[in-house]
Amino acid sequence: MLKIEKLSVPPAYQVVSNELRRHILAGSLRPGDPLPSEVELAARFGVNRSTVREGIRQLESDGLVRREGRKRLLVTIPDHSDLTPRTTRALVMRAVTFGELWDVSRVLEPLAARLAAENISEAELDALKQNLEATKQAVERGQSPGILDLEFHTLLSEAAHNHALLLCREPVGRLLYPAFEQIQPQLPQAAGRLIKAHTEIVEALGRRDPQHAELWAAKHIEDLKRGWLMAKLPLDNQIDRSLTS
Repeated sequence: MLKIEKLSVPPAYQVVSNELRRHILAGSLRPGDPLPSEVELAARFGVNRSTVREGIRQLESDGLVRREGRKRLLVTIPDHSDLTPRTTRALVMRAVTFGELWDVSRVLEPLAARLAAENISEAELDALKQNLEATKQAVERGQSPGILDLEFHTLLSEAAHNHALLLCREPVGRLLYPAFEQIQPQLPQAAGRLIKAHTEIVEALGRRDPQHAELWAAKHIEDLKRGWLMAKLPLDNQIDRSLTS
């Protein structure tokens, strides 16, 4: 007897969402363009307004549309800050390890520093200098610079002016750099070495010296692994799920 599998038909709201997403990604709907009203979309798709509303809610969650006022919906480009939490959670759910994150970071961090030295603006350089000063003050007060370290590397990758790099690096950095919090209690010298690396990178950026910036970013990420091993933490340690909150 012929065996026929049941058809898997997506829900109507998903069809609406997928079709609108297709138009946005194809450029038929561009950033800043208004979406048709719910009533108009319901008529075009042949569904009720609640179905359209649910489909649009998915696009809002993806950062592809935003509300302006109570009713007006505009197409938008999702920011890396919108996408990072989702990717971060996915990495944790896949039981990503410190070693896996470090393998990626030893490529991305030096690249970010080199591109930043070539493309950084004065305002971006000032933001990094302010971060460096805040880091020094935090260490002098006996506080952990972990959060400021995370901010430093985000600022650095933004200054690279490379969207692909930023979207790839930010979720990895979000998970990897809190590892400093686990290292510092056992290695008090770690904070001083962090400040030294950040200082060298910022000075290289100020001189627009990509080679020196890349060199010290590489030293910095190597130092993180060295500290991890000196603290007797295994490279195959999984990342704490609480870091995604």
